[in-house]
Amino acid sequence: MFAIARRFGDVTYGNAFVMLTLTALFWGGNTVAGRLAVGEVSPMMVVFLRWLIVAAILVPLFWGRIRSDWALMRPYLPRMILMAAFGFVGFNSLFYIAATQTTAVNLGIIQGSMPIIVLIGSVIAFGTKVRLLQVLGILLTLVGVTLIAAQGSLDVLLSLAVNPGDGYMLLSCVLYSGYALALRNRPKVSGLTFFAALSGISVIASVPGLLFEISTGSAQLPSLDGWLVVLYIAVFPSCLSQIFFMRGVELIGPPRAGIFINLVPIFAAVLAVTILDEPFKWHHGIALIMVLGGIWLSERKAVRES
Repeated sequence: MFAIARRFGDVTYGNAFVMLTLTALFWGGNTVAGRLAVGEVSPMMVVFLRWLIVAAILVPLFWGRIRSDWALMRPYLPRMILMAAFGFVGFNSLFYIAATQTTAVNLGIIQGSMPIIVLIGSVIAFGTKVRLLQVLGILLTLVGVTLIAAQGSLDVLLSLAVNPGDGYMLLSCVLYSGYALALRNRPKVSGLTFFAALSGISVIASVPGLLFEISTGSAQLPSLDGWLVVLYIAVFPSCLSQIFFMRGVELIGPPRAGIFINLVPIFAAVLAVTILDEPFKWHHGIALIMVLGGIWLSERKAVRES
């Protein structure tokens, strides 16, 4: 039996489609976990415990590599602190705050806009040239996100009354996109070693938010269900997804691997409707088509050239 399980693991780990599909599934599940956490554990507590668990697993496991590669990482320490503070802690904090004020369906669809935000950031930061199809893709995706933020109502859009939760989610995507762009110039060390080091930094970076939550009297230790949510978030969207995504990139390259991120809003919508019984309204469907269609247009040429 152990031999069969090991063989299955070897085959699975060598299959980019399986690795990347599971990554998207776990990230989609994170939107549902964020909603399930409401009332069971406070947002900053989730963020702190999430990275504490991840660091407790990864830092001891990769401590030898972190020490041996520290000379390479040390010059990048200020950048790494910012990446952890904004890309991991900032993104997660706004994500779980948003989950208290909007639906998992909305969270997933807005999160699906991240590749477009990265593209826009790449143009601003690195002067990346944008083709006509990419411009059309950006516009289509932005219309889809706007439709979600306006809750499918023209009156809401005209009055500029956007659901705060959707606004927080969009801002969190901007922060994570900044982290993704910063990866372009990360230290030349193993991805897992780098991620382990960032997880340790993230624990420290999440303390101020937790202390603020405690000082305002809004901190809530996890209930039994809250602990289950926290453990899911720490193990699946945090640890395994990062490892699986890096493995997928290793097998088929970044351009093709990036396409699988498009599955996140689909999985998020399906899981939200199935597990949380959230309504899937007409504007969700149109926005989902717009977001996925925009990403498809923007990446179509890049995939052909890869």
